Amino acid sequence: MVTRLLPLHLSGATVRRRGKRLLGPVDLTLDAGRLTVLLGPNGSGKTTLLRVMHGVERLSEGRITWSGPDDIVERDQAFVFQTPIMLRRSVLANLAYPLKLAGVGRATRNALARDWAQRIGLGDALDTPAPRLSGGERQKLALARALIRKPQVLFLDEPCASLDGAAIRDIEDLLRQARSDGITILMATHDMGQARRLADDVIFMVSGAVHERGNAQTTLASPETKALRAFLNGDILP
Repeated sequence: MVTRLLPLHLSGATVRRRGKRLLGPVDLTLDAGRLTVLLGPNGSGKTTLLRVMHGVERLSEGRITWSGPDDIVERDQAFVFQTPIMLRRSVLANLAYPLKLAGVGRATRNALARDWAQRIGLGDALDTPAPRLSGGERQKLALARALIRKPQVLFLDEPCASLDGAAIRDIEDLLRQARSDGITILMATHDMGQARRLADDVIFMVSGAVHERGNAQTTLASPETKALRAFLNGDILP
C-alpha cells in the first residue's frame, strides 16, 4: 500500500533572513494530482516557497505538514532547479544514480536509465559526460533523473528558463506525461504561455505572500485582483 504524501498544509509559513521577510505568512494547501504554476515578479517568493515545501529552506515561523511520515516525504518527492545540477559522470550514470541510492540492482537500474535516455532523446549519448551536454539536454536529463524514481510530488523552479523552443516542447511533454502518471507538480515560471498550456491551477505571489490563487483557466482569464491584472498586462509591480 502506497503512503500518500498529500495534501500538504502550510500554516503561517514565514521565512526571514537577516531581518528581511522573504516569505509569508503563507496559509496554503497543496492537493494531489494537479499541476500548479507559481506566478509572480522577481523577488515575490516563488523559489523560497518551493524550497520550503521541499524541505531545504527552514521556516522562521509557522508549520508545514505533509500527510505522510518524514522518511516517505524525503523519498517520494523531487526538485529540479533552474540551473540543473549534473554529476560529473556519464548520462547513464546520472540517470542510474538515484536508483542506486534507492537500492535498485545494477541490471534493473541500468535498463531503466537506458529507457529514460531514449525518452529524452539521449539514447545515443549514454557515455557522454553530462556536463558536456547542451543546456536543454542537461535540463531534460535533470528532469528525467527526478522522474525515474516515480516521485509523488515534483517541484520545479523555472525549468525552461533560457531554453530554445524545441527543448521547451520536450520538457512540457515530459511534464504532461508525469501529470498523467499521477505525479503532483508545482512549478514556478515567468512564461505566461507555458502557464496557460500546462497549469491546472495557478498561485500568484507578490512580496512573499500568496496574492491570488485558483483554477488556471478562470483565474488567468478573469483575475480578481488589480495586481494580477497588472502582472498579466506586463506592467511592473511596485
